[in-house]
Amino acid sequence: MDELLAQFLIEAPELAQQLAEALLALERAPGPGPALDAAFRHAHTLKGSVQLFDLPPLAGLLHAAEDLLGSLRAGDRAPDGAALDALLAAAGAVEGWIMGLAGEGAGIGLPAGATTEGARHEAALRALLDGPAAPLPAEPPAGLAWLPALLAEAADPLAEARAASLPVTALQYRPAADCFFLGDDPFGLLRRLPGLVALRVTPRAAWNLGNFDPFACNLDFAALSTASPEALRQHLRFVADQVEWAPVVSAAAAEAGATPTVAATRDPGQRLLRVEAGRIDGMMDMVAELVVAKTGLAGLAREAGGAATPLGRALAARQAELDRLVAGLHRAVLGLRLVPLAQGFRRLPRLARELAAQLGKPVALEMAGEEIEADKSVVDALAEPLLHLLRNAIDHGIEPPAARQAAGKPATGRITLAARRLGDQIQVTLADDGAGLDPAKLRRIAGERGLLPAAELAALDEAAAMALIFRPGFSTAAAVTGISGRGVGMDAVRAAIEALGGRVAVASRPGQGSSFRLTLPRATVITRVILLRLGEARFGVPIEAVAETLRLPEAAITPLAEGEAFVLRGRALPLLRLSDLLGLPAAPRGAERRVLVTASASGAAACGIEVDGFAERVDVMLRPMGGLLAGLPGALGTALLGDGAVLVVLDLDELAGAGTADAALPQGAPA
Repeated sequence: MDELLAQFLIEAPELAQQLAEALLALERAPGPGPALDAAFRHAHTLKGSVQLFDLPPLAGLLHAAEDLLGSLRAGDRAPDGAALDALLAAAGAVEGWIMGLAGEGAGIGLPAGATTEGARHEAALRALLDGPAAPLPAEPPAGLAWLPALLAEAADPLAEARAASLPVTALQYRPAADCFFLGDDPFGLLRRLPGLVALRVTPRAAWNLGNFDPFACNLDFAALSTASPEALRQHLRFVADQVEWAPVVSAAAAEAGATPTVAATRDPGQRLLRVEAGRIDGMMDMVAELVVAKTGLAGLAREAGGAATPLGRALAARQAELDRLVAGLHRAVLGLRLVPLAQGFRRLPRLARELAAQLGKPVALEMAGEEIEADKSVVDALAEPLLHLLRNAIDHGIEPPAARQAAGKPATGRITLAARRLGDQIQVTLADDGAGLDPAKLRRIAGERGLLPAAELAALDEAAAMALIFRPGFSTAAAVTGISGRGVGMDAVRAAIEALGGRVAVASRPGQGSSFRLTLPRATVITRVILLRLGEARFGVPIEAVAETLRLPEAAITPLAEGEAFVLRGRALPLLRLSDLLGLPAAPRGAERRVLVTASASGAAACGIEVDGFAERVDVMLRPMGGLLAGLPGALGTALLGDGAVLVVLDLDELAGAGTADAALPQGAPA
């Protein structure tokens, strides 16, 4: 039972989430189809798993949900708003209970009040089972590519059916590749098929005896039956999403290929190997040690005379070989931890629906970039900040329908959640078309709550005023409710993102909406950096952040009232000193200035940054800043060099952005 419980706690949360997703898909496209079939199957599978344990409220609730979904599939009632509201509410309770079970560790049990809550949801579901019948929509025609071969092999049974004037139903059953693990028995199911008159079994793909997997189903089944379609649907109800079938037709019509069908597709999926995250983390740590070790070979090669000596050349060749092997190993291990952002986004549509209904604000949530992959720890940790941002957007951002219409907006608010990849980082943006942020109001609220002195508040520009929402204790809610008003939320968002080595930015226009941008490391990755010298200190800069490096004579530098500038290929660029950006003492200048020109991935303007010198290019394992340094401005993370020194890798986008804000070129600057 301990092994069964451990497996249940791994699989049940995923099944509960898939059930909720299928119900949301059914709400968008009500009627028979893959969404309804998937919802029924997830409820059925989850119910079977729950029945292994003593959890009567959970089992009873899932049984009622399965019965109602079965009624919808049979056409006994329409999947209307009442049915979907009840099913989604039940799915939310089921998911909450199961997540609670998964978090308990040892032991298993439902929270206090689960019996009462489960009975309430179950009664709501059972009350809908006697609703009015709803006819199924007309079934779309589709071709049956597998039918001709079946009819050719079943000529005699078809002739007998024709002689007896019996209708014939043709079907193809394509079991999921992992059907044995789901408890399905394809041969047993087809053996007991009512009215079976012909059966054809074929391999789905060519047999590979050199790499044969006895636990994966590689068979397709095609059959002819004289039973009624109702009897066939009932028999195949648990695998309906894997069946292609036709209503009752005559044998002659079947031969003519005039059979209307309903095609239900299902991704057979891939076999999954579950591995403890700690083992993968251990492999990643070993890769990091390998990166440090092979970086040290470069120093040994130089000490051995470099390309001028046989030993130096041999060491350089070995380093190049290790570069290739370590990079491949890193990609392989990193791939084990990468998961799509959809895993962090998937809870949000249902939560948006519930919050919008609770507040009486119709809201449409649009999502993009869900397929982008990031480290599982990043995706998991991102779920809670996104929940806070979504709650804030619906509660504070989106106006009530009447106010929106009075402002010339649609009654339904629009929230967009989009993700994109920027090199080794991901950027997630949640934007709404609501009322936006009013800097004056934010200053007033911060003053009333005593967060800053009045003089400091008055001196804040608009960007700094909007950043007040991230301060602990700040809230624009007029009263404490079950959704907001306690002064926690946005500060928790910033703390969570900074703990991941990321940062948060907000932009808003009054009356037009707000946008929150989260920039995070995609994973712990191998990054090629250029080493910079600043006095005795060394810093790293990702090579993709540098467009080029220059040596500029003093005569090429133009002093300005607000800083310095230089001309690069007919274009005037501001010149900043890295020592000034980092607040470090500046070394004496020589006859030439060593300058790197930034190449921003975010589209920011290029500029020149003066350093004391450049060193070699190295590969490092970049790790986010942690502990007291989490969220340190201008730093992407740290890395360990081959000599044991810790290297700080700089974020030129952030550093140069802050510097150019103070040293922007005035109109009419020399070019």
